[in-house]
Amino acid sequence: MYENFGISEKLEKLSIEVEEEISSQFKQVDKICEKNSLKVLSAMQDKNLAGVHLQTSTGYGIDESGRNKIEQIYSEIFKSEDALVRSQLISGTHTLAVTFQGLLRPGDTMLSITGLPYDTLQAIIGIGDNPGKSSLKSFNINYEQIDLKDNKFDTEKIIERISKNDIKLIEIQRSIGYSLRKSLTLDKVENIIKEIRKVNKQVIIMVDNCFCEFVEEKEPIEVGADIAVGSLIKNLGAGIATSGAYVVGKKDLIELVAERLTGLGKELGPSLNQNTNFLKGLFFAPSVVASALKTAIFASRMFERLGYNASPKYNEPRADIVQNIIFNNREKLIKYCQGIQLGSPIDSFVTPVPCPMAGYEDDIIMAAGTFVEGSGIELSCDAPIREPYVAYMQGGLTYEYGKIGVLKAISHLG
Repeated sequence: MYENFGISEKLEKLSIEVEEEISSQFKQVDKICEKNSLKVLSAMQDKNLAGVHLQTSTGYGIDESGRNKIEQIYSEIFKSEDALVRSQLISGTHTLAVTFQGLLRPGDTMLSITGLPYDTLQAIIGIGDNPGKSSLKSFNINYEQIDLKDNKFDTEKIIERISKNDIKLIEIQRSIGYSLRKSLTLDKVENIIKEIRKVNKQVIIMVDNCFCEFVEEKEPIEVGADIAVGSLIKNLGAGIATSGAYVVGKKDLIELVAERLTGLGKELGPSLNQNTNFLKGLFFAPSVVASALKTAIFASRMFERLGYNASPKYNEPRADIVQNIIFNNREKLIKYCQGIQLGSPIDSFVTPVPCPMAGYEDDIIMAAGTFVEGSGIELSCDAPIREPYVAYMQGGLTYEYGKIGVLKAISHLG
C-alpha cells in the first residue's frame, strides 16, 4: 500500500519501529487531549450553547447573540475576564497588530523579552530593513528587546529594565518563529510573570499564543498574563474555521482592542456565517492539536533515526506544534518542503519554490496543500532560504495523514 504511494518498504519498516519508540509520548498527548476536551465541552454546556447561536449576522452585526456566546465560551476556557473572537481578524499577525495599536499610544514603550519577534511582526513594529509605513515606530511608539539566555528568560536584565516603570507593555512570543530557540512552556512563562510582578504591577503582559493552544493543560491567562492572542487558522480552528482570530484577557484591555478593530467596541461585528465553523473548530481542536503533536513527534524521531538534527527531540516537553528539521543544506530543505506538498490533499501536483514574500527579508518557500489558505494546523512546512536551512513544519489534521505526509516528504529527499 505504501509502495503504491511512493514510500519504500524500508522506510515503512523504520516508521513502525519509530512508532513503538514514541508510544509513551503519544499516551501523554492523549491525556492532555482528554483534559482539554473536557474543558471545551464543559464551557459549551456551562454557557448554555444552543442551536440559535449557530445562526449568523450581516451588516453591522449589532450585539449578535451567537458571536457573544462564542466569546463567553472562550472566556470560560481561557479563564479570562473577556474575549474578542472575530472573523474580521484575518491572522495572528493582524491580531497582534490590532492589539498593539489598541493598547499602545505615542510615546509608550513596548519590550519584547523573548528577543526578536517573528519576521512579519518586525515590519509592524518598525524594526528591520523593511519597516511598515504604518508601523508602531511611525506613530512614535518605542520598541526594546531582551534576548533569551540559553533558551530561558534573562530574568536579571528584565527586572533591571522594568524597575524603571516606563515600560507600557511586555510581549512574550511563546512559539519560535523562524528561529532555533526552544518554544516556551507555561511554567517558564509563569515564573517570569511572578518575577515581573514583584517589581512592576502596572505593566501589561501580553502573550503571543499562536501555535500553542491546547498543547498543555493551561493557557497564559491562568499563569498571570493580562492578555493573550492567537489565530483560528491555527490550533483552535482545527482546520474547520476558515478565518478569524481571538484575543482574551482583562476586560478593560479587550475593550481597547475591540475599539481599535471596529471603531465602536465589541457590540459591532457581523459573524458572516462563521459561528458554526468557530464552534465546531473549537470542539475538534483538542483532538486535532493532539494529531499535530503526534505528527511532530513522529517526524522528530524519524529524522533523528535518519541522522538529521531535529528540534524539539521526540521526548522533549513541547509548548507548540512546530517541528524544526535542520538540514544545513539549501537543496535538501527545498526538496523536503516540496515533498510535503506532494503528500498534501490540495495542489499536490504543484511544486513550491522559494520566492520573495511581503513581510519577510529572505526568500520564503511555503508548502501548504491545505483546505484553508495559510492554515497552520493542517500539515504544512515553510522556511526562509537562509543558513542553517531549517524547515519549520507544523500541523496534521489527523495523525494518519500527518504520518503519510512526512513519509512522502522523506521519500522525496532521496
